[in-house]
Amino acid sequence: MIGADASNPSDGSLQDGADSFFRVLVLVYVPLQLLLLAWAGWYVGSANLAWWELLGFGLTIGVVGGTGINAAHELGHKQPNRERWAARLALGAVAYGHFYVEHNRGHHRNVATPEDPASARFGENIFRFLPRTVIGSARSAWRLERRRLAALKQPMMSPANEILRAAAITSAIWSVAIALGGMAAVGLLITQAAMAIVLLETVNYVEHYGLLRMKTDSGRYEPCAPEHSWNSNQTVTNLLLYQLQRHADHHANPQTPYQALRHVDEAPQLPAGYAAMIPLAWVPPLWRRVMDDRVLAHTGGMDRTNV
Repeated sequence: MIGADASNPSDGSLQDGADSFFRVLVLVYVPLQLLLLAWAGWYVGSANLAWWELLGFGLTIGVVGGTGINAAHELGHKQPNRERWAARLALGAVAYGHFYVEHNRGHHRNVATPEDPASARFGENIFRFLPRTVIGSARSAWRLERRRLAALKQPMMSPANEILRAAAITSAIWSVAIALGGMAAVGLLITQAAMAIVLLETVNYVEHYGLLRMKTDSGRYEPCAPEHSWNSNQTVTNLLLYQLQRHADHHANPQTPYQALRHVDEAPQLPAGYAAMIPLAWVPPLWRRVMDDRVLAHTGGMDRTNV
């Protein structure tokens, strides 16, 4: 359970119904997350918590919501509508539904380039990255959805607009929690959403910090390759996060189910799992002491570093 495990799954281990089992593990997270949020709304309305208790409780529920975004990330890459609607529900619970649009159609196309708001630049600390990525991702999602709807000859204010759908889902989920808990639930909902979003964007910060895809002679960026994502094979955090830390293979093969993601030798390796790297990111001097030399060693210098 402890330490790194770089072994890859054999082809045979992913057959004979194993895929269905692993899909259920992700799908079941979403109704559990929604039930927890409804219960939490009821609880804060009846428990008469002090403000600091409400804050702590909201942050705890936010950790569950942050993992829910990770489940939504896995589900949103799948083709069946069942998985995609489950992803929308998980994101709606934390009021970050535009992630469904921007991540799949924006981040995966622009990762490790200056055009991607979710790729952290070399030397950029988390306090500058966080507002840039939150605002930039929302703007990117609106641009992408505007183009899609224009191609379909649909107006922006249309039921087909994924971002408006996401807002409606959030309103429905939050209305249930507020109906159960009253105004006390409002503070809970905002706190848990903020915590979940911060966790997500800190993970984004860790995943691509300082890495850059170069432009070719044609003026286009080189294809995304394993060297453009930080990887980690820490066993416990990979188990908890649906193999999210095997991020290089995910970008190379976005449709690959999480249990089939593979370790890639060419990918740069983090010195620890996300459980250690997330708090480290929030102490910029320590983060740079640990990571900057690794970035330069991997990229061969500033000419291939995202600054």
